[in-house]
Amino acid sequence: MCAHSDEGAMGLIINKPAPEVKLDELLKQMGIEQADTAASIMVHFGGPVEHGRGFVLHSAEYEATEATLKVDETFAMSATLDVLEDIATGGGPDQSFLALGYAGWAPGQLEAELQENGWLTTDSSAELVFGTGSVDKWASAIRSMGIDPLMLSAEGGRA
Repeated sequence: MCAHSDEGAMGLIINKPAPEVKLDELLKQMGIEQADTAASIMVHFGGPVEHGRGFVLHSAEYEATEATLKVDETFAMSATLDVLEDIATGGGPDQSFLALGYAGWAPGQLEAELQENGWLTTDSSAELVFGTGSVDKWASAIRSMGIDPLMLSAEGGRA
């Protein structure tokens, strides 16, 4: 979750890589010069809204020249070309996560989904977002809540 207010909510899916999208190819299309390190950065599917728009969730020490949303003390988010230019040249934030698209909720929608137990929630961490492999993020988040993912069932029933 990157932003939440009376106007709605916005977040990024952090465990769905988009292997068909290569950062170095995106940078070439945008005319951004790049260092060799940019080719190794993975792009992710950030959510079903605005697939053509890119977002960089990054460590909070970095602030883009044009605009950066401070999420909390650990995370910030930038959606402008200057952060991509900085990353492409080996500068930019110490840690970053690139996503195309985002998840969004209308005013009150997320609150209603939470009341209906539609979501499990836990605090985020830099280790989970930046240090855990995409396929392990869901299980790591569940474990951080003290739940063994193997004990969950997709089947409902009565006790």
